[in-house]
Amino acid sequence: MKKGLLIVLSGPSGAGKGTLLAEVRKNGFDFALSISVTTRQPRNGEVDGVNYFFKTKAEVEAMIAKGELLESEEVFGEIYGTSQKFVEAKLDEGKDVVLEIDTKGALKVKEKMPSAIMIFIVPKDLETLHSRLVGRGTETAEKIALRFGKAKEEIARSVKYDYILINDKIEDCAEQFVEIINSEKLKVAREENQQLIESFK
Repeated sequence: MKKGLLIVLSGPSGAGKGTLLAEVRKNGFDFALSISVTTRQPRNGEVDGVNYFFKTKAEVEAMIAKGELLESEEVFGEIYGTSQKFVEAKLDEGKDVVLEIDTKGALKVKEKMPSAIMIFIVPKDLETLHSRLVGRGTETAEKIALRFGKAKEEIARSVKYDYILINDKIEDCAEQFVEIINSEKLKVAREENQQLIESFK
């Protein structure tokens, strides 16, 4: 069975990561979205086991101690992490797995899993980013200011990624995302492609 691709998607809050993945899925691209573990409280409409695995701080710290998380990061006082068991099981099933995570966590994943495809998404400019954060209406002005400052730090780390997508028109952005994945699957260096070459000898 062909092993799935690990796709790491990052970008500042308000860049449109969730919208991009919804558009990609709507267009028929099948993938498993890794469900992160978090200590933060659910927002309106979020469901445990669907959007996140909502845990207490003690529960997540125990998972970290047991080495059950591929990466973990504290963001604004809350812990987020990725289950290594979940990711590896899906990849072994032949499913492409998308990790939608913070840049610091993403770079930790890249260290442990060098074959991960790193994609960074940004809006066309900082003004657009700020207006999206305000427009969500889910956070205080203070939290928006913190997220905006963090966004600049994350954008600076994008130089360590493989690809950058500018989310100006979501349809174009989704098309480019799928083109990247399809191109990666055709790389000669992929194990199944190496096996194909060997079969012709």
